[in-house]
Parts: sequence; structure tokens; C-alpha cells
Amino acid sequence: MTDGHFRNIVSFAPSKADHIPATRIAVSVAVPLTTVVLLGRVDLAIFASFGAFTSLYARQETFIDRFRHQCMAGAILLGCLLVGLGLSHAHANPWVVIAAVALVGGVGASLALVLTLRPPGGLFFIFASGAVGAMHAPPPLLEGMATGLGAVVWSVLAGMLGYFLGEGRRGHVVPAPQHHGQPWNKIIQQGLLFFAAAGIAGVLGELSGISHSYWAMVAAVAPIAQPSVTARLYKCIQRIVGTFGGVMVTAFLLSSGLQQWHMVVWIVILQFLAEAFVMRNYGFAMLFVTPLALMMVQLAQPAPPEDILTARMAETAIGAAVSFVLVLIFRNQAERDADTQAIPILRRNHQRKQAS
Repeated sequence: MTDGHFRNIVSFAPSKADHIPATRIAVSVAVPLTTVVLLGRVDLAIFASFGAFTSLYARQETFIDRFRHQCMAGAILLGCLLVGLGLSHAHANPWVVIAAVALVGGVGASLALVLTLRPPGGLFFIFASGAVGAMHAPPPLLEGMATGLGAVVWSVLAGMLGYFLGEGRRGHVVPAPQHHGQPWNKIIQQGLLFFAAAGIAGVLGELSGISHSYWAMVAAVAPIAQPSVTARLYKCIQRIVGTFGGVMVTAFLLSSGLQQWHMVVWIVILQFLAEAFVMRNYGFAMLFVTPLALMMVQLAQPAPPEDILTARMAETAIGAAVSFVLVLIFRNQAERDADTQAIPILRRNHQRKQAS
């Protein structure tokens, strides 16, 4: 790896008032989680968390664009929760779950592209449907969906309140395109790529005999939405390194014997930190995203910490490897030509360094 590539992976982009959307998102997560814990229904925490994922969309967009995009994203997330609940209540075979969740990821990625949602891709849709679909003792369907709906509505309201914090009104404002501008073959190709990446990673994760194969599916699709091959490969590396570091952070936090309230507080703190840095350096943000995701699952369905930590590392490695291979295979002609032209340049630079 050249010095330039290394610098691009570890460098931080300038801050663009990231603390403002980070605060809004943390509050969006805190209220529904605190509510279910107060009601003594921690089994519903995962539905509150995934409903609150609505707040992750349309950061720093204008008031109208954020409202429109968050309503769309919230509706898709509710559909994902419904699919997951249907799978878990039916006690579906793991292979059926993998196929259904991969399909959700492919359809979700295509919808996100058509609806110009940001962040793009189907990662959150796969996570929501996969985690709920893997539940062994799900709550009643109506209760789970009502919890998710409440979290979605609150997140949209909090998104509107973000306007008064200045998000999308002053400083850095993200323009939202009115049309996706993509041909339908590109949209279908995007969906198929997400479906294939998630499906292959899920199958390999299940064959490995390690639990939580949906984590491999999430890791496989995470880099795909990036705009270039180089950016996708960077994200693969950042996700692996950041996840392994995040597992160590999680091990430290869980070693203190956290109670339910402690976990809720840590989830909110980690959510803020993740959103404060995710646009600046994805690998660094994974130090917070990893314990955040693990605690979300652990809060609703407690398991031995060593099991979930081992599974997270192994499944992430599987998913990232699948993504790495698919990114290289499915380069377009322009990207292949650029790589071909770059190889002699890199070789000459390497020879100069050796000569000096």
C-alpha cells in the first residue's frame, strides 16, 4: 500500500458542523429506548432502535427535503421490521431468512437510489430485517410494529426540530437532487449487486457455523454504495480495522457488568460519537458503531459476551472479503481502464523509491 493510500484511509475530513446532526440523532435514539426501558419492555428495544434509524437519513438537508426523505426511509424501515417479524414468528429456516434478507437489501438499495436517500444503499434495511428475523422469541407482531412506528414518528419530529438547531438552514447544507438521474439498468444493477453481496456473505456466514450471519451480510454491502472502486476498497479496509478495534471497546464496556440502564446510556453516547465522526473517517467511527450495534442486540437478546464478540469479528471478516472480491469483479470499463493506466505509474514510483 502506498503512502498516499494509507493517508487517505487514516486521514480525517474537515468537520462540517457534524455535532448538530449527531445531537439530533442521539436524541432520536434516546427517547424511544428510554421509553421501552421505563415500561419494562426491553424486548422491544431493538424495534425502538431500528425505528430510530430513520434519523440517520437526510442529515444536513433542508427542512422539506429532510421531512420527505425521512418519511420515505421510515416507511421502508417499517417494512423491514415487518419482514423480520414475519420470519421470526414463522421460525423460518436460516436459509430462508438469508434469502429474504438479501432480497430486502437488494430492493432497499434500489429504492434508496430512486428516492435519492442518503446514506445510500441497503445496509440499514439488511440490519433491521436480519436482526429481527433472527430473533428466537419475538414479541407480538402488533407490539413490535407499534414500537417501530412510534420511533419512526419521533425521529421525523426530531428531524423537524433539527431545523431550529440550524441543521439544513445555515452553515453546511446538503442539496438534495429532485431526481435520481440514473437509467433503470443502473438501478437494477445496483439492487442485484446488493442482493448478491448480502446473499453470498450470508451463505458463507451460515456455513461457518458462527451465529449472527446477518452481520456478514451487513459487512458485505457496507462499501458497495461508495462512488468509486478506490473508495469501496478503502471502506472495506476501514470496516475491518475499525470493527476489530470496536470489538475491543465493546469487550471493555461489557466487562464492567452493564445493567440495562447503563446500556441505554452507552448506546446514546456511542450513537452521538458515531455520527460525529462517520462523515470524517469511517474507520474511526467504527470504533463507536461496533459497540453500538452489539449493545443494541445485547439489550434485547442477552447472550454471552464472548460469543457475540467472536461472531462479530468473524462475520465482519467474511462479509468484507466478499465485498472486496465483488468490488474488483464488477468494475465498469472506465474503472478497469483507470486501473490499467495506474499500474505502470505506481510501478515507476516504487522503483524510484527503491533507487533513492
